[in-house]
Amino acid sequence: MEIHELTCRPPEWIDALLEVWESSVRATHLFLSEQEIRAIKAYVPDALAGVAHLLAAVTADGRPAAFMGIEDGVLEMLFVSPAERGKGLGRRLLQYGIDQYAVHSLTVNEQNPQAIGFYEHMGFHAYKRTELDGQGNPYPLIYMRR
Repeated sequence: MEIHELTCRPPEWIDALLEVWESSVRATHLFLSEQEIRAIKAYVPDALAGVAHLLAAVTADGRPAAFMGIEDGVLEMLFVSPAERGKGLGRRLLQYGIDQYAVHSLTVNEQNPQAIGFYEHMGFHAYKRTELDGQGNPYPLIYMRR
């Protein structure tokens, strides 16, 4: 799989990334209700279009299997298709972000212990916790840095 920065973000790519996002969220964010997933999904396309650096791991047939967004050295998003989990793709993407874009910090939902463990394995450690997420919902966030 190759990693590509998506400097051009046509609607069909946003749609494909949204599919990766939704399947990943359904596999890992078990604390979210169906209604919450639908509400969040409504603003994901704008987040994908607006993040400074959007990178995708692309399969041989040209489909995204995972993606991440980076802004000013902060990992804003990292999602891996459930079919690709456990194959090192998240590690490859994050390491690429660290090496090429100086990723030094991120925020993760406390109710996603697999993600926290992954980020700890990649050298990040928690330095702050909040009771609410960025939208004021009762989902504690863990702030991590290298």
